[in-house]
Amino acid sequence: MKKILHKKLLVPVIALTLFISTTAFKTDFFEIAKQIEIFTTLFKELNMNYVDDTNPGDLMDTAIKSMLDDLDPYTQFYNEQDVEASRINNAGDYTGIGARVLTLKDKLVIVEPYKNYAADKAGLKAGDEIIKVDNVTVADFKDDVANLLQGAAGTEVTITYKRQGKTNSAKIIRESLEIKAVPHYSMIDDKTGYIVLKKFNDKASAETLGALRALKNQGATQLILDLRGNPGGLLNEAVNVTNIFVPKNQLVVTTKSKVKKYNKTYYTKRDAIDTQIPLVVLIDGRSASASEIVSGALQDMDRAVVLGARSFGKGLVQRPKPLTYGTQMKITISRYYTPSGRCIQALDYWNRDENGKAKRVKKENYNEFKTRNGRPVFDGGGVQPDVEIELSKETPITKAILTKT
Repeated sequence: MKKILHKKLLVPVIALTLFISTTAFKTDFFEIAKQIEIFTTLFKELNMNYVDDTNPGDLMDTAIKSMLDDLDPYTQFYNEQDVEASRINNAGDYTGIGARVLTLKDKLVIVEPYKNYAADKAGLKAGDEIIKVDNVTVADFKDDVANLLQGAAGTEVTITYKRQGKTNSAKIIRESLEIKAVPHYSMIDDKTGYIVLKKFNDKASAETLGALRALKNQGATQLILDLRGNPGGLLNEAVNVTNIFVPKNQLVVTTKSKVKKYNKTYYTKRDAIDTQIPLVVLIDGRSASASEIVSGALQDMDRAVVLGARSFGKGLVQRPKPLTYGTQMKITISRYYTPSGRCIQALDYWNRDENGKAKRVKKENYNEFKTRNGRPVFDGGGVQPDVEIELSKETPITKAILTKT
């Protein structure tokens, strides 16, 4: 009798749930369609009737970026050139002058000429200000002027640049450049290996593994993994790097979203390379995203001692969505959580202060979690090191450089 009654009650509950869900979907769909129609008619009337000539592409670009500014800074629109730049960044291949370049309003600044590549061989140095590329003056170029430096391997480009007030020029032969995830590894004493992992591109785990094996062959019995300044990258590579040090089938990170299909759990898939080597992970305020996944997971598993300063706190997950005409959008779809359950995200972009700045969780509101061995760890955004090191004071010049690079 109880089972029959339960079934009779369950049917209307299910029907009501389906009705509410369907109604909510229809309401959302109608609202989206309504707003698109309003915007389309406005855009058409504006471009047809405005007193001066308009540029529809520029207007739309401004409209899209202004709309996305109200969300988080990681939800972005990419035109065709941006899509290609993103592919290069993740794949680690690049054809150009072989230098890291900062784009400013009226010049390009060489941040780092990569050793033994084209710019370095041509004598360019960090701080050189490129004012002209071939016959194009940087200050007069409206699009992304850094694209002028790229081109087919073997082609020549003439760079006009300033160094300490003097104007110089150099002819550079473009070449293919492999952007390394691990630009440096070495022994710092007779038993300690040191690996610098600068980004999580699709070569990150392979290069880290290669560096580890090389260092062990040189006698390393303990290891430092330096993730300072690492802005992150590919999620699967963060899992693979963690997998080097922890066994198969270990939870590394969880993503949670309002859309069920984006709720994921990521586990290590292979046998570890070394589960015993003592490990220290270095982080700082510019270690973000994938760096925080690795350091947070190794900390939660009590596999490594994390040393440095609290990490950046970039715990929002993005997914690219293809749009029309070769464009693309990167949309924040979920949040990262470490194995203990800590949310990595630091800033709340949906609750801003009176100045429009995203709020950060206050220390008194941090929540306590436990590592595998029962040590207390806390959320509040980013990964708090096991051993915190006081940051050295930055000079005004250092602050300016860090802000612009």
